[in-house]
Amino acid sequence: MKIFNLPKKAFVNRFIPKSKFFKKAQVNSKLQQEFADAITRITWAYKLAESTINTLGAENMEELQIFNMELKEKIIPKNVLKVIDKAIPFAILYTFEFENNFAYGITIKENAEQRYFFSDWNEELIFDFTGNTIEHIYQKIVKLFINNKTGLVTKNQNFEDLVANEKQLAILEKEIISLQKKVQTEKQFNKQVAFNKALRSKLKEKENLEKGAI
Repeated sequence: MKIFNLPKKAFVNRFIPKSKFFKKAQVNSKLQQEFADAITRITWAYKLAESTINTLGAENMEELQIFNMELKEKIIPKNVLKVIDKAIPFAILYTFEFENNFAYGITIKENAEQRYFFSDWNEELIFDFTGNTIEHIYQKIVKLFINNKTGLVTKNQNFEDLVANEKQLAILEKEIISLQKKVQTEKQFNKQVAFNKALRSKLKEKENLEKGAI
């Protein structure tokens, strides 16, 4: 299990049975099987709260949990994470382990939507667990993941704007991939020209979004 530089009070190291999540998240038999196939062990590793790290919580974020996930394959089980995040009301920083490999992940919960950010396997990230509030610590961790993935983060950028920009960038990247495929496969010249024009527009939009982060 990954050991972080946190106060002893924050160290929980408690095994969580997979069945604990099933009732809370109303998990069907198919998802229960995914849990069994993907996860060897779930450990509640750390609890970051006012009582453990002497940092104030807020009404919308009282605690940040760190869960260690021992995996049966070198594949991050996103469907399983969705169940866990639905069952646990607090923000969660995940550490994943498979044999001698490790990775990290974190969730942004937006109403009913869950958005995930992951490191590459065996990519070490340096987490800063200091801040004025638990929410501030969480936001710094999310920024670390976004910056690592996209380079969008600027020093003084508003957190909500950053998250919105990342979401827009993800949408643009999907649209660009779709248009590139259409350009390659379209046989009619007029349609190919139109797809090329739309592709250039999306590429320029992506470039402008990325430049705005510099």
